[in-house]
Amino acid sequence: MENQKKLQKSLISTTSRCMKDYNMIEDGDHIMICISGGKDSFTMLDLMIHFQKYGNVNFDFTVVNMDQKQPGFPEEILPNYLDEIGVNYCIIEKDTYSIVKEKIPEGKTMCSLCSRLRRGTLYDKARELGCNKLALGHHRDDIIETFFLNLFFSGKMEAMPPKYKIDQGDLMVIRPLAYCKEEEIISYSQWKNYPIIPCNLCGSQENLQRKKIKSLLSKWEEEYPNRKSIIFNALKNISPSHLLDNQLFDFKELTTEILEIPVE
Repeated sequence: MENQKKLQKSLISTTSRCMKDYNMIEDGDHIMICISGGKDSFTMLDLMIHFQKYGNVNFDFTVVNMDQKQPGFPEEILPNYLDEIGVNYCIIEKDTYSIVKEKIPEGKTMCSLCSRLRRGTLYDKARELGCNKLALGHHRDDIIETFFLNLFFSGKMEAMPPKYKIDQGDLMVIRPLAYCKEEEIISYSQWKNYPIIPCNLCGSQENLQRKKIKSLLSKWEEEYPNRKSIIFNALKNISPSHLLDNQLFDFKELTTEILEIPVE
């Protein structure tokens, strides 16, 4: 129990630091906490309940889950859990599963389309509920993996920002777990014994590029302990003048004065 309490304190401290670094939550916010039924979103909800109760910022939240009508999805699990802990929640029922299965050929990655469909629906629901922010459960390892996915497969240096405004400009997306290690979230969720719901839509796709990146990073971590922390710190320590992007640093205007050498 003592180790579990230390783990809880570590996650609270790490999440608090992240939220302060990026000014994620302000007085008067109404936050949509997006919960999927996975370990990350359960942990995020638990921590947000803690901050609402013990923090010094006054905010409200509504928990939202999207039932995408996957075959065999246990519809009763999340409502039962959310009723038990006594939070305001809303279940959105929308059959995006059929759309994804229709549009994506067998064996191809479904996550991108699934995510876009889900995100648009959540934005609409946030507006309907009067929320000004959406909280997603991505953690430190998700951010690192996304960076390498974009680097290796998209040819760009881009990860997941801890906080961003959507294109329409009326909603903010925050990731309170951005500093949290996945291994700690796993241990915490096992201690809390959350009723985890697996994602059978994309979880069955064994050849996802993200899984390959995750495996690569795990091997690096075994060979060079603390490697992930160093990579994550690098994402917060950017030197635009030492890269090649003319949009970030104006290399064309970087000139020197020609010195006239006096003739003797």
